[in-house]
Amino acid sequence: MTIAFDNSYARLPGQFYTRLPPTPVRAPALIALNADLARELGIDPGYLRSDAGLAVLAGNAVPEGAEPLAQVYAGHQFGGWSPRLGDGRAILLGEVVGTDGRRRDIQLKGAGRTPYSRSGDGRAWLGPVLREYLVSEAMHAMGIPTTRALAAVTTGEDVHRETRYPGAVLTRVAASHIRVGTFQYFASRGDLVGLRALTDHAIARHYPGAEGALGLLKGVIAAQARLIAQWMGVGFIHGVMNTDNMGIAGETIDYGPCAFMDSYHPSTVYSSIDQFGRYAYDKQADIAVWNLAQLASALLPLIDADETRAIDRATKALHAFPDLFRDEWLAVFRAKIGLAGAEDDDPALIHRLLDCMAVTGADFTNTFRALARGTARDQFTAAAAFDQWENDWRARLTRDGQNAKARKALMNAANPAVIPRNHRMEEAIQAGLSGDFGTFDRLLNIATQPFVETMENSDFRNPPAQGEEVRQTFCGT
Repeated sequence: MTIAFDNSYARLPGQFYTRLPPTPVRAPALIALNADLARELGIDPGYLRSDAGLAVLAGNAVPEGAEPLAQVYAGHQFGGWSPRLGDGRAILLGEVVGTDGRRRDIQLKGAGRTPYSRSGDGRAWLGPVLREYLVSEAMHAMGIPTTRALAAVTTGEDVHRETRYPGAVLTRVAASHIRVGTFQYFASRGDLVGLRALTDHAIARHYPGAEGALGLLKGVIAAQARLIAQWMGVGFIHGVMNTDNMGIAGETIDYGPCAFMDSYHPSTVYSSIDQFGRYAYDKQADIAVWNLAQLASALLPLIDADETRAIDRATKALHAFPDLFRDEWLAVFRAKIGLAGAEDDDPALIHRLLDCMAVTGADFTNTFRALARGTARDQFTAAAAFDQWENDWRARLTRDGQNAKARKALMNAANPAVIPRNHRMEEAIQAGLSGDFGTFDRLLNIATQPFVETMENSDFRNPPAQGEEVRQTFCGT
C-alpha cells in the first residue's frame, strides 16, 4: 500500500522546520481507527490495520513518500511571549490530497522528542489522546471545523507526568498546522523572506482568492469569527487559546484542557492552568481578536511598505471582527431558538434566556434541545423568569411565521442532543488506563451521532450527578 503524499510544506525553505523521523516505540497496539476518514484520504483502512500500517501509525516506520518534519513557530502563551516553540512532540509525516480534493496534513502526535521539545519528553499519555480523539470527532459530527483523528495507538511504554501513565500516539489530520505563531516566528526575527514565503504558501493553500497579506488577514478574521461563534453555540471551551494554538485555516486545533459546559455560566473555566479566566467561555471572542491582532502585527511589513499605512489598513480589518462575530453568533443562536428570520430585538431575547440559565445553572445542551420539545421549563429550578421569557419567545415565533415542523427541524439540527460530557470522558479515560476501551468505543459511537436521541444514548444525555462533576481539565504535557 502506498500513500499518495504531496508535501508542499516540506518544499518551503529549511528554516520552517527540522527534518527528523518519529522515535519508534516498543510494542504498539491499535486502539481506534477512523475508517471513513482513511477512505476520504485515499488510504485503505485494511492497510492501516495491518502490521505495516500499525508501524506507520506508531512512528516505527516511515511510509514511502513521507517527509517527516517538526514545524517551528513562536507564540504568546497566556499573554507571555515565547520566541521559539514548535512541534515539541509531533511529527508531520506529510500531506495528501483526498478523494474529496482537499489537501490535508497527516501528523503523529506523541511521536518523540524534537529540537523544540525544550524540557519535554516528546511523548503523549493515553488520557489526552483519548480526549482529543473523542472531542475532535464529536466536533466534526456537529459540523464545526476541526482537526480530525485518524487513529490512536498505545505504545507499550510508560510516560512520566505526575505519575506513570501508558503512552499513546494520535494520528491527527488537519487542513494544515500553520498557526498565528508561525507568522510571529518569522516576523519576530525580521525574516521577511521567510514571512513572505509563508504568506504566499498560506494564501495558495487556504485563501486562494485573497489579495496579498491584507487579504489573508481578512480571510483568517472571517474564518475565526465563524469558528468561535460555532464554539459558543455548543458550549465549547477551548481552554488554551494561545497564539500557537490558533490555526489560520479556521479549524479548531490543539485540544488540551478543553471541555463542554454542563451547567451554563458565561465565565466558566475548566482548564487547571487558566487561573485567572483568560480563556473563559465568554472571553473566547475577545481572545480571538487579541490573537488576530498579533497576526496583523506580524503581517504589517507585507501589508504596506509604509508602516503607518500598514497599521491603518490592518486596524480597519481587525475592526470588522465584532460585526462579523455578532452576525455569526446571531445566526447560530437564532437557529438554536428556532428563528428563521431576523428582528432587531432578537439579541436581547437570546441574552435573556442565557441570563435565566446562568441564574439557575440550567444545563446548556439540554435546555436548548428541550426548547424544541416544549419541555425546557423542566431545566429551571426557579421557572418564573423562564415563563416570562417563554411567553415573549412564543410571540416572536408567531411573527417568524414558520410552521411547527420546520421550526423543530431547524432547532434539532442546531442543538445537539448529546455531547462528550467531561465525566463521561473521564470514565472512558480511566477504563482505558486499565486496558478496557469498550467505554471509549461506546462514547465515541454516541458522540459522533450528536443530533439523534435513542435509548442507547439516553444516559449520555444526562448531566453529571452530584459527585460526578469534573471541574478541572488538564493539558497533556
